[in-house]
Amino acid sequence: MAIVAESFLPNVNGVTNSVLRLLEHLHDEGHRAIVIAPGPGDDFVEGIDDVEVVRVRGFDLPRYPELRVGLPSLRIRSTLREFRPDVVHLAAPAVLGATAARVAGRAGIPSIAVFQTDLAGFAKRHGLNRVTDGIWNYLRWVHGQSALTLAPSSVTAWALRARGIENTDVWARGVDLDRFDPRHRSDELHRFLAPNDEVVVGFIGRLAKEKQVERLAPLLAMPNVRVVVVGDGPERDDLQRKLPGARFVGFQSGQMLSALAATFDVFVHTGVDETYCQALQEAMASGVSVVAPSAGGPLDFVQHRHSGLFWSPEVPETLVGAVDELARDPALRARLGTAARAEVEQRPWPVIMDELIGHYRAVIEAPAAEVAA
Repeated sequence: MAIVAESFLPNVNGVTNSVLRLLEHLHDEGHRAIVIAPGPGDDFVEGIDDVEVVRVRGFDLPRYPELRVGLPSLRIRSTLREFRPDVVHLAAPAVLGATAARVAGRAGIPSIAVFQTDLAGFAKRHGLNRVTDGIWNYLRWVHGQSALTLAPSSVTAWALRARGIENTDVWARGVDLDRFDPRHRSDELHRFLAPNDEVVVGFIGRLAKEKQVERLAPLLAMPNVRVVVVGDGPERDDLQRKLPGARFVGFQSGQMLSALAATFDVFVHTGVDETYCQALQEAMASGVSVVAPSAGGPLDFVQHRHSGLFWSPEVPETLVGAVDELARDPALRARLGTAARAEVEQRPWPVIMDELIGHYRAVIEAPAAEVAA
């Protein structure tokens, strides 16, 4: 199969991570894959010897220089002709994905579009309200080239259908249950983050406008609470001014990320526009009690007062109330953290990827006329 990724290594983000998990699964199951992605970057994937990465020209999104978007290229046609995939996977299709969908359709190759990046929401958050209708018109056209669109959550699928992207199903995200596990909790790290044994309330994610991390500000006045922010991004300097009492530890990965996620006493997610929210799921896998917005992707996998607490975007004070309740009640934190781990144990990456391969088989076996429709 061919994977056309609007963003890929060396850039690390949700699109890249999902593609890497898919490549690992395809390799383990004996399937052949090739990646078409924006350059510059390596023409291979470290640790997966049989995957070639074909690079095309790209451009940086404004204010997001680490996020490149691929441009149309004749290499897409020649690559698909030579590789002859059974199906084309479009990861967060925009410019590059639209070209690949059109080329694949002309060659009689079915494609599946995976919706991950809310481009219209991105434009709206940056004051470009006037272009959002045009973006949705474009996305309807892009996704209309594919046999199926996969959304990461029920809310996102409903929103896509309401916008006229009809042939949509839900494909959630998996979690690495070994990398994110309660056993990674570190008492030493907890003492470093909270020298006076405060309750560590943490956020992990990209420090960008859409994450609304400034919502953590009221927590800084809470007694016996230490706010820790993990991540980097264009809003970091501004957030450090707005959250002077928080500890910023920058971008982390590998063992340190695993330890941080498991060492938090409470994980808070502040953004209300998440199509899924992988960081929240990873915190749950780490056995941590979570405070999640009652909006978007988290509605699919957080159960209020069973595996976490919801706060209401319509009543922002509820975020403080939820954190306060957990900070005061260690038994509640423990109970919610245990239930959270049990909840996400149902969604390891191999199970989620098998579901995706089932979608591939369905569009491959569908009659040509049905796919074209």
